[in-house]
Amino acid sequence: MAKLNIVLYEPEIPQNTGNIARLCACTGASLYLVGKLGFSLSSKYTKRAGLDYWDSVDLHKIDTMEELLEANKSANFYYLTTKTNRKYTDVKFQDGDFLVFGPETRGLPKEYVEKDTALTIPMKEGQRSLNLSNSVAIVAYEVIRQNGL
Repeated sequence: MAKLNIVLYEPEIPQNTGNIARLCACTGASLYLVGKLGFSLSSKYTKRAGLDYWDSVDLHKIDTMEELLEANKSANFYYLTTKTNRKYTDVKFQDGDFLVFGPETRGLPKEYVEKDTALTIPMKEGQRSLNLSNSVAIVAYEVIRQNGL
């Protein structure tokens, strides 16, 4: 099975993080929470959304993106954003890739969305964005489809 890494940069909504943790538990993906969280991991909403899957999550709390990038220099990092035209389906994902998602209300900082590895999920014109946990699931399952579960 391919190793997948999901990165949430400064997530703000505990229910989304709980849902994504559950997805990670069910797929074997590692979950990296980077930077300041908009909630406590002990929040009842986070725990409720993740149900009893939290013990099965390979969870990592990292202080900064720089720290994560430095620790994984040889890995591919893909930055999901609405501010690019390159579709996630145009990429051949590899074992150990990192999928990076930004905070719900503001997305990733400019320095990441301007990278060559910024990707988007196509949407109907005029719509702002998809829900974070839905976006993670869409792209995670494309990685799984390409590499096997």
